[in-house]
Amino acid sequence: MPTYLTPGVYTHEVSAKTAPIEGVGTSVAAFIGLAAGGPLNEPQRVSSWNEFERLFSHPADRELGPWVDGAYMPHAVYGFFQNGGTVCWVVRVGSDDGERPRALIAAANGDSQGIEAVAREELAGPITLTLIDEPATAEPEEASSDGGDGEERKSARRRRGNPGEPTYSVEISGPQGASERFEGVRLSSFATELNRKSALVKLAGSKAEFGPLAAGSYRLEPPATVATELDASQLAGNSAQRTGLGALFADEEATTYCIPDAAALPDEQMRDIQAKLIAHCENGSNRMAILDPPQEARRPQDILKWRTEIAGWDSKVAALYYPYLKVQDPLSKQTIEVPPSGHVAGIWARTDATRGFHKAPANEIVQNTTGLAFPVAQAEQGELNRTGINCIRAFPARGFRVWGARTLSTTAPEWRYINVRRLFNYVSASIEQGTQWAVFESNDEPLWTALKISTSNFLMRLWRDGALFGRTPDEAFFVQCDEKTNPPDLREAGQVNIHVGIAPVKPAEFVVFQISQFADGADASVAA
Repeated sequence: MPTYLTPGVYTHEVSAKTAPIEGVGTSVAAFIGLAAGGPLNEPQRVSSWNEFERLFSHPADRELGPWVDGAYMPHAVYGFFQNGGTVCWVVRVGSDDGERPRALIAAANGDSQGIEAVAREELAGPITLTLIDEPATAEPEEASSDGGDGEERKSARRRRGNPGEPTYSVEISGPQGASERFEGVRLSSFATELNRKSALVKLAGSKAEFGPLAAGSYRLEPPATVATELDASQLAGNSAQRTGLGALFADEEATTYCIPDAAALPDEQMRDIQAKLIAHCENGSNRMAILDPPQEARRPQDILKWRTEIAGWDSKVAALYYPYLKVQDPLSKQTIEVPPSGHVAGIWARTDATRGFHKAPANEIVQNTTGLAFPVAQAEQGELNRTGINCIRAFPARGFRVWGARTLSTTAPEWRYINVRRLFNYVSASIEQGTQWAVFESNDEPLWTALKISTSNFLMRLWRDGALFGRTPDEAFFVQCDEKTNPPDLREAGQVNIHVGIAPVKPAEFVVFQISQFADGADASVAA
């Protein structure tokens, strides 16, 4: 308390102990996979497809964009934004060894082992190295022994090199008008000289034993990254080193995780990545994983066998969608099939924005697809739905729609539905973030009352928004924080315990009409 000495009126700002709890975000996705360019293992926050293109396009040819032959992540991110996604985190994986533009300066004798030129920077533009033959050096005439110029002769010989040794002029042009020219570069020290002088390229060792180098122009290009070169360990990464999925170890914003390029791996490696992704989400407080089926599981009986006999996931924080979607490939200009996780993540975000996170993200149109890899009939979906496989189906005049809203929880039926799991994730994360002010406060009744009021007000807003079931707030939720939840032994341990119960709204998964005949003029209420 302040000390007052002079009579007067004093005012003080006092923080409200019942600070309102603000809801956390629920629709931020995270993607881990391959792209044509961009930073490696550095999470990038992306808020539009144009921004993704700018960050992850091919470093030497922007017209190629971020697309990689056989890779799925660019298609997933595009599908995410096309279906209503607004913000996502992207982690590009791959090998850093082969990312910079490079070219092989061939040997003049046709040997495949020349000198490899590599760009010093990952520049957004072409680099061309031109090699021009210079006349061979001739043997200098020896001066007389009494001329006193022995040291000068040695110096000249060092400058000119060995008699008959090939020498070259080297011209290098780079982006934004950068250019370099070096003359009199000897074959025996070709790499050493250019590595010392050039700011645009570096050379990987001299190969003078293979003879002269072939004159000509060499355009440095990044090696083509293909999905077949993807290493499963690159996707999983390392949380200590913050690589791959581990690069998002400390992330608190992303709530929906997808690794679409896992589908490009052999099944055993794919399942290993999915297991790590599920564990990542289980250990987080507000995360869910969207899994893709293997490429080989095209038919309903294939994915059912994979789900029940091979993968067998049992997780309340993971959801599996089937089948693959048909899209137009910007590289080949042909129709290809891609995993559905990116499109589904966008639908989750769109449902959050238009209806609320408590609404099941199903019976929603899938945008940016021309068809399904396999059409699923109603009779085939029953067993798939029972095992937690969410189908995407085609309906006449209604488009392609997500027709399932289940998690992969098999032993805990209370977590069967995606929207229920996401509701509890949202409530838990929001309360945790919104009550940080209470840490180290006095553990007494005023604190208990303040926490109860803040939590009750927050849940009241959820009930009014339709996220909780019940005709009255008392039917929808309760908050208990008093002597019963905080006995002396817990207070001595420095704990404050608040017991919260909520009644989530379950989706109307099966809408059943009972239709019967009744005689004309009969009382309809009797038939009912």
